[in-house]
Amino acid sequence: MEASQLPIRLKDRLKKASLPLANEYVAAGFPSPAEDYIDNGIDLNEHLIRNPSSTFFLKVKGDSMINAGIESGDLLVVDRSINPQPGCVVVAMLDGAFTLKKLVFQKETLYLEAENPNYPSINLNNYDNVHIWGVAIYAIHKLSRIAKSF
Repeated sequence: MEASQLPIRLKDRLKKASLPLANEYVAAGFPSPAEDYIDNGIDLNEHLIRNPSSTFFLKVKGDSMINAGIESGDLLVVDRSINPQPGCVVVAMLDGAFTLKKLVFQKETLYLEAENPNYPSINLNNYDNVHIWGVAIYAIHKLSRIAKSF
C-alpha cells in the first residue's frame, strides 16, 4: 500500500442500497437442495460498516499478506475506531509510509508481521514515527477469471 493512495472517507458517501439476500446458506461441502426463497434485502454498507465516520476503504498493493487471504488489488474496509490488539490486521504508518501487517506482541515488543515468509517482521522500536492508523475488518476480492471482467 502506498501513501499516495489516500483513503476515502465514507461518512458522507454512504447511501442506502438494499440488495436481495437469499434466505439460505450455501453449502461449501455437499450440495443442499436449492430453495427459491429470497429474504429481505441486505445493505452492504450496514453489513460491513459499524462506524461510518471512522471507516475507510483502502486498496491493497503487494503480496505481504497473501497467506491471510489478502491479495494485491483487494479492497479493505478499515475501521479507525477499533482499538488495535495483537492479532489484528492493521494499517500502520511507519515514518510516513502506509503498510498492512498483523500486529504481534512478543517478548515485550510490538512487531508488524507479514503473512508471507518472504517478508521479515518489523520491530516497531526501530521507527521514529509509528502510528497504527486503523484495523482492517474486511478484505473484498474477486474470486475468478469471470470476475476480472468487472
